[in-house]
Amino acid sequence: MSLAEAAGPEWLRRHVKEALAEDLGGRGDITSLATIGERVHGRAELIVKGDGVIAGIDWAIETGRRADPPVDWEFSVRDGDPVTAGQVVARVTGSVRGILLSERTALNGLGRLSGIATFARRAMERVRGTGAVVIDTRKTTPGWRLAEKWAVHCGGAENHRVGLYDEMLIKENHIEAAGGVAEAIRAAREWVRANAREAVPIEVEVETLDQLSEALTERPDRILLDNFPLDRMLEAVAINDGRCVLEASGGITLDTLADVAGTGVDRISLGALTHSAKPLDLSLRMRKTYQGALKK
Repeated sequence: MSLAEAAGPEWLRRHVKEALAEDLGGRGDITSLATIGERVHGRAELIVKGDGVIAGIDWAIETGRRADPPVDWEFSVRDGDPVTAGQVVARVTGSVRGILLSERTALNGLGRLSGIATFARRAMERVRGTGAVVIDTRKTTPGWRLAEKWAVHCGGAENHRVGLYDEMLIKENHIEAAGGVAEAIRAAREWVRANAREAVPIEVEVETLDQLSEALTERPDRILLDNFPLDRMLEAVAINDGRCVLEASGGITLDTLADVAGTGVDRISLGALTHSAKPLDLSLRMRKTYQGALKK
């Protein structure tokens, strides 16, 4: 799969078009128009400035296609590949005006998604050997959810539900309104029976060990331990005794991931994967320019 397939080709076309339009403001790249001749062509290299994982290659390629004039972004790596500082991962050829016009938009999207993939890979490294997996959340950039979840996948972590429509997650406000944990789970299961055309996973969030015991009587698909300290998490794992998939969530960081995974929980949700990942640092450098058609 690729970014275009994960987020959809229409999403990719629309967002690249909007990002370029935002940068050009209806007037174009006035610096390049003033300083670079129309017939000047060249080659540039995309260089990684830090170790990480690449994700979002389709974004850069589409940016080159939509540049005016269009240019070719040719990558030597694939989404999900590890990269190292100083590595050349792509070459860009064509009109120098087109290369520079596409540069920032391409690097913004590619750097953002690669940063998420890099964070996800580091998170999975922290839980290796424990049996736990790290999953993302709905704390994504508006309009970019499928792309950012693709980047999480490229880094080796897993996706939680995509939105409010594909899985049920009964949280504290649902529980309060429904009258209790057991009541909320029973209502959710009845709704699925009456309205869903296919199975819908039901997960419930609990804040205490008493709520955990109540939830276990109703056997949901998953139980989320919300902001449990490590000692209480260990108790929860013992009480559960393998009966239900347990997910830990709330206040977890890269530094605490290993300890949380060591309690025996099955899944660890980490909003920081998407809302706090630092973009991968990338740089585009012109290497050769030519007057007229590009020389092979």
